[in-house]
Formats: sequence, structure tokens, C-alpha cells
Amino acid sequence: MLTGRTPQQSGGSNHQNYLFHLDNLTVEYGSIRALKSVQLTIYPGEILFLTGPSGAGKTSLLNVLGGHLAPTSGKAILPHERSSKHFVSSVFQDLRLMQKKSCEDNMWMAYDSSLYDSKNDFFREMEDLSRLLGVYDHLNQKIEDCNGGLKQKVAMIRALLSKPTALLADEPTSSLDKESSYRLFEVLNHFNHKKGLTLIWATHNKELIKQFPGKIAHLDQGRLVYSGHACFI
Repeated sequence: MLTGRTPQQSGGSNHQNYLFHLDNLTVEYGSIRALKSVQLTIYPGEILFLTGPSGAGKTSLLNVLGGHLAPTSGKAILPHERSSKHFVSSVFQDLRLMQKKSCEDNMWMAYDSSLYDSKNDFFREMEDLSRLLGVYDHLNQKIEDCNGGLKQKVAMIRALLSKPTALLADEPTSSLDKESSYRLFEVLNHFNHKKGLTLIWATHNKELIKQFPGKIAHLDQGRLVYSGHACFI
């Protein structure tokens, strides 16, 4: 899912260098309170792992950060609302892929002539990422014929090809084996170091978190109970 670049709007905070800022944020679905008074600030170039048990509020938090869910109360200041230069891309569990189209056709959905010098430039980038993540030999395969792991890789490549400021991912390795999971995160880690990509990743994979630098935000029953270095894991 891609959150479009929008005209610049004014935002309010004393910390002008943040990317996302949640202030006393609460999200309710009827009588269910999914998020409770969450206070969280995320800065450019950070890697943040969202952790916590199922139902803790991780997906709701990602939806707020992506601009897909409005808070019931509190404030969410998002990068693409503050400046047209910011773009947030998300890979959630529904993936939003076109089932009757090929892997390559789905990745072409990310093409934007303002981001690439030419279509050949875009294709080279797509080709490189496809080779790194083991998708290249399946470019002509229809999504409906792909397994879950291949679909996740296609969705992730499409998101990276959109050249986002921040990438939100909800359990993007749930259908991947250990080797593919590590390879994917190595690619994301490269984008973080070389291009300043901010990465916010909801995961249960503690071994993955231990292998890569980053912070964690741990949720429990909708409350943010810890935010800081991953030594908590």
C-alpha cells in the first residue's frame, strides 16, 4: 500500500527533526480500545521494531503511522502531512497485489517518472532487487500462482521501488524461511544505511531483532510499555 505524496502542511511540535510523532494517542473500535495513550516519536533513519503479543495493537499502530487510521483521541503528526518531500510506503498482510497480473506487472505499479530518469533506470533497479531477493526467475509468474513467500517479496520490492522516506511492514517475513528473512532485512538495512530509509517493522521474530541494530517499541494490551534499545529482548 502506498501513501501518496501530499502538499506541505503545517505541523506542530518543538522537535522539528522528528518524522513521526504520536501524542497521547488512543484508538478505539467500538468498545475495544486497541491503543491507549501512546506517546512515541520516530526520527529519520531509525530502525524500529514493533513487538508484543498478538492483539497488542501493533497493526493498529502501523495503520495510524501510515495515515490509514485516524486516532479516536490524541494526535498523530505524520511525515507526508508535513512535507511533500516525504513518502510513506507500507507492506501489510493483505499485500494489495493484483492476482491476475505477473510479479513484474505488480512491481511496475511503483513506477513514477518523477523518481527515475527513465523506465530503463526503473527496470534496472527492479532487476537488481529481484535478483537479490530471489524473485528474478519468477518475474513472468502470475501472483495467483505464487506462494506466500514470493508474494511478500514482490510486495516489498514494489514498496522499495517507490523510494519512500519511511517503510512500514507488518510481519513481512511470516511466509519466508530463515535465510530469506535475513536476506530481506539485509537489503532493508542497506537502504537504511545508504539512503536513510526509516524502517518500522512489526515482528515476533526475536532472533531477527537480535541480529540487526535498531530500537524496539513493545506494546501490551494497547499500551506502549517500553521504547528503547533492543536489549529488552
